[in-house]
Amino acid sequence: MSELSRPVWPAYPLSVLVAGLGHCYLGRWKRGGIWFLCYGLAIVFLSARTVSGALSLEEPFVVTALQFDAVSYADVAVPLTILLVCLLDVYLIGVVERTTLPPAGADDRRSNSS
Repeated sequence: MSELSRPVWPAYPLSVLVAGLGHCYLGRWKRGGIWFLCYGLAIVFLSARTVSGALSLEEPFVVTALQFDAVSYADVAVPLTILLVCLLDVYLIGVVERTTLPPAGADDRRSNSS
């Protein structure tokens, strides 16, 4: 399928799973990579609070994130905000693509009289 005939709706759940994946599905690789990088940095560094804490092997981030009593709202707010803004960006890209595409029969030159 070409990018113009590809449906937009699968980009929404892909963006919810991983920030930037919906952009990659729509063919916007550079934009998707930037969103993924922002989301990854937000999860790693903001949740660990320090660079050394993010790279620590003693208590990995995944284990810390699964301990709900140790995770505060501030740890989750920035990555969640990035994910929501990324989803909004995918939605707006879909709206723009839908409004800029010509109607299906616009370049059909056949007429009913011939």
